[in-house]
Amino acid sequence: MRNPLSDKVIKIKPSGIRKFFDLVQEMPDAISLGVGEPDFDTPWHIREEGIFSLEKGRTFYTSNAGLMELRTAIAGYMERKLKLQYDPVHEILVTVGGSEGIDLALRAMLNAGDEVILPEPCYVSYLPCIELADGVPVRIALKEENKFKLTAEELRAAITDKTKILILTFPNNPTGAVMSREDLEPIVELVKEHDLFVISDEIYSELTYHGEHCSIASFPGMKERTIVINGFSKAFAMTGWRLGYAAGPQIILEQMTKIHQFAIMAAPTTSQYAAVEAMNHGDDDVELMRDSYNQRRRFVLQKYKDMGLSCFEPEGAFYTFPCIKEFGMSSDAFANRFLKEEKVAVVPGTAFGDCGEGFLRISYAYSIEELKEALGRLERFVTRLREEKKISDHV
Repeated sequence: MRNPLSDKVIKIKPSGIRKFFDLVQEMPDAISLGVGEPDFDTPWHIREEGIFSLEKGRTFYTSNAGLMELRTAIAGYMERKLKLQYDPVHEILVTVGGSEGIDLALRAMLNAGDEVILPEPCYVSYLPCIELADGVPVRIALKEENKFKLTAEELRAAITDKTKILILTFPNNPTGAVMSREDLEPIVELVKEHDLFVISDEIYSELTYHGEHCSIASFPGMKERTIVINGFSKAFAMTGWRLGYAAGPQIILEQMTKIHQFAIMAAPTTSQYAAVEAMNHGDDDVELMRDSYNQRRRFVLQKYKDMGLSCFEPEGAFYTFPCIKEFGMSSDAFANRFLKEEKVAVVPGTAFGDCGEGFLRISYAYSIEELKEALGRLERFVTRLREEKKISDHV
């Protein structure tokens, strides 16, 4: 029998995040700090709107691009938060999570052989989505000494005559890095100089802890060359509702909508009605959750300091990216041994790109009680590793 599988798909590696998530499910008393899953319930008034839509029998398809009521609410939200004006009819598409928006944008924009600049470490979906769209990924290894921000020098060195798209993901998963308006200014100049397009994944835009989020689309001349990806999972604790959106130029959104039309049809109707409520009346909920995450962020960073573990200070999202290079172990070996010996799951930095070697992604989207227990186990583990290293060095 002939091989039924696509060579392209076979070459794509499974998600390094899900591997540890699956392992921890089989381990009693294990604690997972590996998944970007808010521990808050979706705010009640948002859930209530979803329930009400079901009670009213609103279980039909929406238009392919999404409920007009929701697209209008998204447009209002983006003007209120980012000072960006989008036409809800032609420039906004409701997607099944932000991840679908990334996939649609790449498939709609890339021709075979087009290069996509991908700063790493980054979210695990970008690389396979580029490859599935027949694009060529050009990776930039972001540096801890630059606070994991993309510099103009790094970008300039990566641009060729085949470069078409730059992917930006700030606040960043996994590092928590943020790029300010001042950081973005030289990037904008290079993008315009070389006639590039930007896919800006801003799913963590509401979770910044030092000042407000700045979208690259807000710079003069950038709205018409940027696709902004966002969603409801992180800011509104709506991961299971599977809802996101893309905003950008009509010429690109029309093609993204066409792919979405054939592959998905429309995002879940119940989720869309709930999302209208989130957009219009969810700001207070976001502020409450952001304050709680910030408290946990400070707690985790202090615990690292107490145990002598080096970690760049994240300014956004809900992840830390501590350095474990002192132990002379690969990230994967550290994470596997930590899970086996202390029953705590974290994600090796290499799940987010080769330059993540020597780091771990640890989420603080968990209760203080869980974090205390898990970090207590981490302190015990690193103390044991240091003792082992001390003995080894004297042998």
